[in-house]
Amino acid sequence: MLMRMEPRDLRVSDAEREHVGELLQRAVGQGMLSLGEFTERMDTVLAAKTRGDLNQVLVDLPGMQIRPEYDPRTVPGVPPQQQTYPVPAAGAFPAPLQGAPSLIKGRVSSIERKGRWQVPPAITLDTVASSVTLDFTEAVMQTQVVRIDVNDYLSSISIVLPAEATADVNGVDNVASSVSSKVRGGAPYGPLHLVVTGKVRGGSLNVTHPLSTRLRKFLNGH
Repeated sequence: MLMRMEPRDLRVSDAEREHVGELLQRAVGQGMLSLGEFTERMDTVLAAKTRGDLNQVLVDLPGMQIRPEYDPRTVPGVPPQQQTYPVPAAGAFPAPLQGAPSLIKGRVSSIERKGRWQVPPAITLDTVASSVTLDFTEAVMQTQVVRIDVNDYLSSISIVLPAEATADVNGVDNVASSVSSKVRGGAPYGPLHLVVTGKVRGGSLNVTHPLSTRLRKFLNGH
């Protein structure tokens, strides 16, 4: 037997969260939200489970409308308040993967990892309007390949790698942002290969070597 539920109780996808985040960015640009209000609402968006959770961050913003493809489904001839939807049976969704990535989270803050910090095989970087420095030059790696998945709004992200490290930033989707790497790409062959994926919105991400390494390469004509 199928249960029935209201449209506001429907689960939301990452695409819907991202769309609402873009609407909030637009509201900041139009002067409807302060940066502090933006970060508070983005926390709500990123934690949203249902459409009702997402709607509450837009309710007082005139002209900020969710695109039609993200609106609850409608049934012709049935008023919205009477529309109901079947709930999938238990087991319809796969179990979460084991060994979740380590989370680094920041909201209008300064984040720094340097020295002999322990680096896990995978990192999730979840930031809003922050200054982030991840320095791997003296870090202790558990694996040769380290993956960083970025979910960022309006931050400046600097990643510093050892001289023989390689990096791949081709999996980063940038929206009104800059993403650059001054580190050799290609297949892993040195002590560290960094793979960066995810999305940067309105910010910057730069992968580089330490200044001393860059100076040596310059003086040696590389």
